[in-house]
Amino acid sequence: MVIFDTTEIQKIIPHRPPFLLVDKIIEFEPRKRIVGIKQVTINEFFFQGHFPEKPVMPGVLIIEALAQVGAILALKEFPDRSNKIPFFSGIESARFRRPVLPGDTLWLEVTAIRAGTKAQRMHGEAKVEGQIVAEADIMCVIRELGKESGKVETST
Repeated sequence: MVIFDTTEIQKIIPHRPPFLLVDKIIEFEPRKRIVGIKQVTINEFFFQGHFPEKPVMPGVLIIEALAQVGAILALKEFPDRSNKIPFFSGIESARFRRPVLPGDTLWLEVTAIRAGTKAQRMHGEAKVEGQIVAEADIMCVIRELGKESGKVETST
């Protein structure tokens, strides 16, 4: 069951192709948990150089995909989300267990640890065929558009 498709996702977060790394949301519990899907194809922009003879999805992009799913969880609850932008503020305990290859379906599950109005802390797990391929604790701050520079506030 698709809760948010690509069109709906783009109404929530500011990411756009080729850097939109989530295709659909299939589970959503406001302020608690979300599950997104990324179909990894050989046509992904990053496979041209990572690596031409042995294509592997870069680990940092797996974490970015988790962060985008987390941003959907965070921003969906803001009525003025079109004026908000999420920024990474930290990544902790990142672990990579196996490569993600063309043809894999990446299951991106993010659980809220702390859901504030200015700062978010989440735990993400990326899975392929039920096996964890990567996981991390992700922190982000929510900023007003046009106020991206300067001191980042992390209090709620």
